[in-house]
Amino acid sequence: MRYANAAGAGAQATADYVASLLQLLGDQEPFGILGATPARLAETVAGVPSNRLARPEAPGKWSVAAVLQHLADSEVVNGYRIRLILAADSPPIPAYDQDAWASALRYDSADASLALRDFSAARAANLRLWTSLDGKAVQRAGLHAERGRETIGRLIQLLAAHDLVHQRQIVRILAGR
Repeated sequence: MRYANAAGAGAQATADYVASLLQLLGDQEPFGILGATPARLAETVAGVPSNRLARPEAPGKWSVAAVLQHLADSEVVNGYRIRLILAADSPPIPAYDQDAWASALRYDSADASLALRDFSAARAANLRLWTSLDGKAVQRAGLHAERGRETIGRLIQLLAAHDLVHQRQIVRILAGR
């Protein structure tokens, strides 16, 4: 499975990434995952010392704190993307380079508790909006810079699968594998 999508990796790599996410999601209900993720993450990191949360999985890899910061930033990005689609007809949806964000926004010095707090707050705000959308709104689409036409419904599915990927990643990091 390909659960990473490097910026500018090309159309096939992007298609493989999306297919992997959708396969991981399977027939699970996206809103159930999206709603449960903040509590699951909090439970997973509860009691783990901050120095362990800040330790990268391996040289050049993210720590748990960095993953939590990525989730917080991704939540802001996807909240914006969906709001943009709701407010405009077929708007362009910018891609973003998560590695550039990690570097520029200093994920290597992220505070896990603050990142989890920010993620949880942004997710709560987004879920209030997303769960209020009717079927017509969920079918509204924008033009993603790398993935082409993408509906709000598809974005929500991808975000739920993204949650699953990073939940697994955090468990793996903490297990030391």
